[in-house]
Amino acid sequence: MALDIGGKAPDFRLPGTDGRDHALGDIAGARGTVIAFICNHCPYVLAVIDRIEREAEALREEGIGFAAICANDAERYPDDSFENMQAFAERHGLSFPYLRDESQEVARAYDAACTPEFHGFDPDLVLRYRGRLDASGRQPAAPDTRRELHEAMLAIAGGRSPGEQHAAMGCSIKWKTA
Repeated sequence: MALDIGGKAPDFRLPGTDGRDHALGDIAGARGTVIAFICNHCPYVLAVIDRIEREAEALREEGIGFAAICANDAERYPDDSFENMQAFAERHGLSFPYLRDESQEVARAYDAACTPEFHGFDPDLVLRYRGRLDASGRQPAAPDTRRELHEAMLAIAGGRSPGEQHAAMGCSIKWKTA
């Protein structure tokens, strides 16, 4: 079942690289919440991880919660193991919860397709934004690159429409084989 705009955020409790379990309610901000799907090895994520961290900090200052989830099959993609997630979080100085979805149930509930992909929820945890960070893809962002996720979340926090949304582009989620 797809999580469409207007749908309610599926609840979860997942282990974080910080050694704690995090539930959706722990992450949710008073003015909105972002759940990002990322991983350790995707070149699209690697190209923007510093900007993801910047946006997470800026959004938290606005009362918007932020967390990232890695759901990739770590057996087939050992770069995405929990231990490598911990090293990735430390290396990049991630200030937000970076969570492991070993069963891939959360990624399926959120209908995640690729990394990086961003789900933006209003204060009632209703999906209002689903898409990309910005238009840069794997390239360095030009100085005039619109901060699409940031702008959308500020609009949502203010009770307004997030405006135009563009699908995320990146590496597919590495699903476990049956």
